[in-house]
Amino acid sequence: MDDQSLTTEGLPPAGHGKVLLIACGAIAREVLAVVESGGWDHLTLTCLPAILHNTPERICDAVRGAVERHRGEFASIYVLYADCGTGGGLERLCAELGVEMLRGPHCYSFFEGNAAFEARDEITAFYLTDFLVRQFDAFVTKPLGLDRHPELRDMYFEHYTKLVYQAQTRDPALEAKARDCAAKLGLEYEYRFTGFGDLAEEIGAWAVRG
Repeated sequence: MDDQSLTTEGLPPAGHGKVLLIACGAIAREVLAVVESGGWDHLTLTCLPAILHNTPERICDAVRGAVERHRGEFASIYVLYADCGTGGGLERLCAELGVEMLRGPHCYSFFEGNAAFEARDEITAFYLTDFLVRQFDAFVTKPLGLDRHPELRDMYFEHYTKLVYQAQTRDPALEAKARDCAAKLGLEYEYRFTGFGDLAEEIGAWAVRG
């Protein structure tokens, strides 16, 4: 496994309740790494399709369906999405269903650490995570039509100044690919190792509570 720079030192032992984590597929690797590092075998992960981020209006229905399908099987259920473009809808849904969700507006924020991300106020940065670097063509190039109409690049990215690669792992191959992504978009490149940020802390807290 890549260098996760993850530690669970100082966290109390896990609780005994059977816990379901309903996560976005885009953070599946990171969630599994956190769970494995903590030795929390009472946590079960199920993922919704990562491509839902291209249609955030569908996220709430997908989360509701997953919670309702599994509610009787687990002592606790936690939703590993931030707001993710739902305009507060997911927070309202989770309150209605009585489940907790990740804090923050999106994964770029909680990977960086929500407080640190908010303090940066980078309105002209385009972000990539490990997942998005790996899946750049599937989640950026093709959905935006840049493979068919590369001239659209300047229209889509005219207000961006840089691409920030928020790396969850230290992987030279991914960093090289991220640099290439920045070049394709005509943006300055910045590498920022975040590790798992607030994601690890929140999963750890939920694991302890059970």
